[in-house]
Amino acid sequence: MPQLPFTHFLNGLLAGPVNSLLNAVNHPAADPAAPIANWFAMEVLVVGGLIVFFALIRMRLSAENPNGFQHMGELLNEFITGQSEEIIGHHSEGFTPFLATLFVFILIANLMGLVPTLASPTANPAVPLGLALLAWFYYHIHGVIKQGPWKYFLHFFGPVWWLGWLMFPIEVVSHMARALSLTIRLYANIFAGDMVTLVFFSLVPIGIPVIFMLLHTGVSFIQTYIFVLLATVYIGEAVAHEH
Repeated sequence: MPQLPFTHFLNGLLAGPVNSLLNAVNHPAADPAAPIANWFAMEVLVVGGLIVFFALIRMRLSAENPNGFQHMGELLNEFITGQSEEIIGHHSEGFTPFLATLFVFILIANLMGLVPTLASPTANPAVPLGLALLAWFYYHIHGVIKQGPWKYFLHFFGPVWWLGWLMFPIEVVSHMARALSLTIRLYANIFAGDMVTLVFFSLVPIGIPVIFMLLHTGVSFIQTYIFVLLATVYIGEAVAHEH
């Protein structure tokens, strides 16, 4: 895939430092003139855009006269908080910032492919894998914090002590499969949506592609919701008192 305009801009600005960093870790870029890939540039654009967006909202917060973006932020916060409380239980509000950030990042990343000259970073397997590993480590870390290292480790052996030898490998494989399933589900759906939309734009540039763009939008919202829902379930299982 050729360089996108924003990728070209980043490579022109940061190619030197990025090449130095890659060479320092003994992983030189395949193309020193363009060490930054499109998917990474799109991630940078999403993060940078969200930081600016929320900074502007923060500056304009108003209890008396909230604007539309503030209303949307409050609705998202209420939705994530309500879902977390139902799944995780009381004191789940501490996980809301992480889950809400995950939701917004994945949704914007999924929808970027609909914008000309941009691409969905989640259509590259590296990004869903990174998100999946982030959620995976997050719930394990909080499980250890909540339960204690020893108690959290013991729950991998199951509730019946004499079946522990059987349950432990099953639990380990099951937890590893969670990261894999989160990755494949998000990547496959967004990649397929991008390809279908691109194909129909190439064949019939007027009218028909709009249907697939709407379909891709729906898939983007659904996959974002599923990813965050599963992350919430995993957190709830990790911090639950009953193991």
